[in-house]
Amino acid sequence: MKYTRLGKTGLEVSRICFGCMSFGKKTDERPWVLGLDEARPIFRHAYEAGINFYDTANVYAAGTSEEITGALLAELAPRDELVVATKVFGRMSPKPNGQGLSRKAILAEIDNSLSRLKMDYVDLYQIHRFDPFTPVEETMEALNDVVRAGKARYIGASSMFAWQFAKLQHAAESHGWTKFVSMQDQLSLTYREEEREMLPLCVDQGIGVLPWSPLGGGKLTRPWGTKTDRSTTDRYNKSMYDDGEDNAKNVVAAVEKVAKARGVSMAEVALAWVLQKPVVTSPIIGVSKLSHLQDAIAAVDLTLSDDEIAALEAPYKPLAVTGF
Repeated sequence: MKYTRLGKTGLEVSRICFGCMSFGKKTDERPWVLGLDEARPIFRHAYEAGINFYDTANVYAAGTSEEITGALLAELAPRDELVVATKVFGRMSPKPNGQGLSRKAILAEIDNSLSRLKMDYVDLYQIHRFDPFTPVEETMEALNDVVRAGKARYIGASSMFAWQFAKLQHAAESHGWTKFVSMQDQLSLTYREEEREMLPLCVDQGIGVLPWSPLGGGKLTRPWGTKTDRSTTDRYNKSMYDDGEDNAKNVVAAVEKVAKARGVSMAEVALAWVLQKPVVTSPIIGVSKLSHLQDAIAAVDLTLSDDEIAALEAPYKPLAVTGF
């Protein structure tokens, strides 16, 4: 495994971030998630391969992803060896104040997350989305207080417009509060809209980039039209996994061609493309099988040529912005 710094910080993270959304308590809406015993060998393989960076969220599997993540990481290594990230924003209660980035929500949810993780702190506490109903000063001051209380080492953000991210950062800078060190946004060969505004902003400001869905919801890992359990049952993200007749079909074909010529998996090629973007710190890999993890680890050492990158990028056409 290779390691890099998260943005301008001194924090060392593995080039692959282990995404934990695939773990939790099964429900009718998410029958594809893996429970504790199913997840254990995958976590162990990740740790033994050198992955030290693990990402979850309070909303994943209604909090049970955090429970499994905390339990399994405690089996694997001392807390100080690991970099653990979680998120706040999503609805955790149907009652008022059960969602969002108000001071009340943030201060309650960090404690709830730490309780589920059975940890004293997280390394990276991220806002899952922008909250249009809460003043940015309220959000940033609350996050600053979370850091000052020792409950988080750094803060990050995810999936918003570049102007929103800049507004939040400006509020923090103006008041001397803790600023974001990372941006978790959607980036893959099938979704490149963040290249317009957000990624240049991150380059300019030295912000670490942690792409989610770097394999295009799995489309980039298999020939066009192939179905999986998740692609046919995930009600929350169904549009991401649908094989719509857009430019994705041609992009997938390009990935398949390069992969065959190289003698490697499509997943390795698609992820290597993300890893070779200078702004990217660690793509977040959703794993439900050991083979998914093995492909991701192999991609770290796969270097694509300029001609291969050009061939992979050529079929892409602009898309409507999604993921916010």
